[in-house]
Amino acid sequence: MASGSGVSAETNGTPLLRLRGISKAFGPVQALTDVDVDIRAGEVTALVGDNGAGKSVLVKTIAGIHSADRGEIQWEGRPVRIRSPRGAAALGIETVYQDLALCNNLDIVENMFLGRERTRGFVLDEEQMEEAAQETLSSLAVTTVRSIRQPVASLSGGQRQSVAIAKSVLWNAKLVIMDEPTAALGVAQTRMVLDLVRRLADMGHAALIISHNMNDVFEVADRMAVLYLGRMVAVRPAAEMDRQIAVDLMTTGASSRQSPAARKGEGG
Repeated sequence: MASGSGVSAETNGTPLLRLRGISKAFGPVQALTDVDVDIRAGEVTALVGDNGAGKSVLVKTIAGIHSADRGEIQWEGRPVRIRSPRGAAALGIETVYQDLALCNNLDIVENMFLGRERTRGFVLDEEQMEEAAQETLSSLAVTTVRSIRQPVASLSGGQRQSVAIAKSVLWNAKLVIMDEPTAALGVAQTRMVLDLVRRLADMGHAALIISHNMNDVFEVADRMAVLYLGRMVAVRPAAEMDRQIAVDLMTTGASSRQSPAARKGEGG
């Protein structure tokens, strides 16, 4: 069962999630080959790669939608099998997909508790749900919604993304996976979502984002994991990468360019 805070501290440097040798094929198509990556609490990890690199398959394997053919998944230092999205949620893994899975005809509170409504006797405990929703939004500094009883249909793209992320936090997610969280958002809405992703990590959660937007990636990521044709070709601190190195890795699987720090050292 998840702790009250929803976040567990890492001990002895053990990653929250560790993948080793993860491989997955669909018939003759090898989608993932021997993928290794560590996801740490308190960090934003960006998963990047060209179309067809295997990003979605890897995320769906972590989320319990696909089962790996080979390899090991460790959660908080213990080997686990994630057989379903429900099993992933029980560990503390929540995924916010691009479609956000929000119901336009319901308000914010109803969306955040959809399928997990709280009751008192045989009636919905509206007051407790409102309080929990408001507390969660406040803790993440989501201040732009007019009312937690606003219909989701009336929200902007950034607000909708914020509600979807807050919903995962409400359910004690230790790892929040976000698929293209800033896609189709304007500048102000993108800023709102990136700030929220950063706050998520600062609160001790692990955030894993898939994004094609390199500006967003370098602004918010602590670490970058690069997939190329189903193989993990680099997992590095974002400070050791730049756009050119990232593009090299995404398009060829390798880069001979020096890291920004190394170039700065030579220049000094």
